[in-house]
This record gives sequence, structure tokens and C-alpha cells, in this order.
Amino acid sequence: MTTENLRPIRVLIAKPGLDGHDVGAKLVCRALVDAGMEVVYSGLRQSPVEIVAAAVREHVDVVGLSIMAGAHLPLCRKVASELAAAGIDEEVLWIVGGNIPQPDHEALRELGVAEVFALGSPFDAIADFIRERTRP
Repeated sequence: MTTENLRPIRVLIAKPGLDGHDVGAKLVCRALVDAGMEVVYSGLRQSPVEIVAAAVREHVDVVGLSIMAGAHLPLCRKVASELAAAGIDEEVLWIVGGNIPQPDHEALRELGVAEVFALGSPFDAIADFIRERTRP
């Protein structure tokens, strides 16, 4: 099968918790659309249950969390649990971006996060990482 026959990569960008800062998430959404991906944006203040339900419903290849409020570790623990409960923890690529201190990156990877994109990460780097990890 040629790449022309493949469906676009489907990405869910979600804002978990009470964080109301979504400009960066919307910019990432736009950049991924410009890179040829289909993007579903969850909107603000989504629970881990709602995020995973949307991932299942939308048949996404990637779940991307945008977290700016410092609650990344407890929120990601809950998302990891929900991904496992839904049986998609091995099927979807899971990335996290936002205000994530470097010392927490390894703890997030141990939860199943494939990559952490800190503030200022180039949009091309995010799109390239997704492409490399979701296509043969």
C-alpha cells in the first residue's frame, strides 16, 4: 500500500484538569492540521475519563495533552489508568506538552508518555515525532 492510500493521522489534543490556558494547544492543533493530520480538540477542563472516551470514540492514533497548570503528574497517572482500562494504552501514541519541568519528564515516560514537548518546542518537531511513531 502506498502512502497515498493511508488515512491521515488522527490526533486528539486535550486540556485536562482546571487549566484554562489553551492558546498553545490551539496553535499545536493548527500546526498539526497544516502538517496534514486530522485533529480533534477536546476543549478546556476535560477529565481523564472524558479524554480517553474521546480517544476511543474518535479512533485516534495520538493523544496529546496540553498541561500548563503544574498538575501534570497526577493528571497523567489518571490518564494512564484510563488508557489501560480502555485497552488502548498500547495502541495510541501518547504525548504531553506545556509547562513541564525537565525533572518530571522521566516520571511521565514511566507512565507511558512517549515524549514530552516543553514550552517552546518547534511545531515541526512535534509533527515529525508523531509521523515517525505512527507510520511504518
